Amino acid sequence: MTVSTLRLRFGLLLLAAGLSCVTPVAGAAGATDLREAARANAQLGLAYLQQGQLALAKEKLERARQQDSRSPDVRTSLAYLYERLELLEKADSEYRQALKLSRGKSEIANTYAVFLCRTGKVDAALKQFDAAARDKLYTTPWAALGNAGVCLRTSGRGPQAIPYFQRALQQRPDYAPAVYELADLQLELGAPGVAGLVADRFLQQGLATPEVLLVAVRAALARDERPVAEQFGRRLQREFPEAPETGQLSQWLTGEAAP
Repeated sequence: MTVSTLRLRFGLLLLAAGLSCVTPVAGAAGATDLREAARANAQLGLAYLQQGQLALAKEKLERARQQDSRSPDVRTSLAYLYERLELLEKADSEYRQALKLSRGKSEIANTYAVFLCRTGKVDAALKQFDAAARDKLYTTPWAALGNAGVCLRTSGRGPQAIPYFQRALQQRPDYAPAVYELADLQLELGAPGVAGLVADRFLQQGLATPEVLLVAVRAALARDERPVAEQFGRRLQREFPEAPETGQLSQWLTGEAAP
């Protein structure tokens, strides 16, 4: 899982939730009407953005900023659009404004941190991730910790990512993305025993995802425990017959896949 996939799963859902339940207001007789109109335009802009209609998204989101420049949700939505358009300086400015207007709201800090990581500012991103994770009012601190770990991995700093994934799992043991990332990282670092323990701990809770089952297969093969690998493989086939990981299974079992 890359930083970008985490960003898309968490960031757009957050923005859409913040701008939901809005009815467009015809006219702008006062400040309230302007705010409602801004939210309506921002919601439309996000819808266009998700459909890949970037020109229409830009029109709606920039209009929303004109109508309510003090809305953190509007500014964050516009920042994400500029990021998609590769207007990185404009995106950074909008993220900073959103963070300032929200008084450091952790959802926005997490989103801004992923942007910083994507643009190579890893240490600055870690400060934002850590701030979000420390916020007692933040409902998903493990997501910020997991994102920080992915950021470090994709920046070639894998060993430094381990504590972040571990902290995420201490807070939420069933957080599958961190389970996969930590197990996969331990395999990459030449520790298949540790990788297996990470995956087994998750799977023994009665939980499973295709990614975790396949990494459990890989860890068992790396330990020369083929019967264990085949057992996990059968579970993968049984529970997730259509998953891409199931299609990859035979390559791992036959040794055709890259280690």
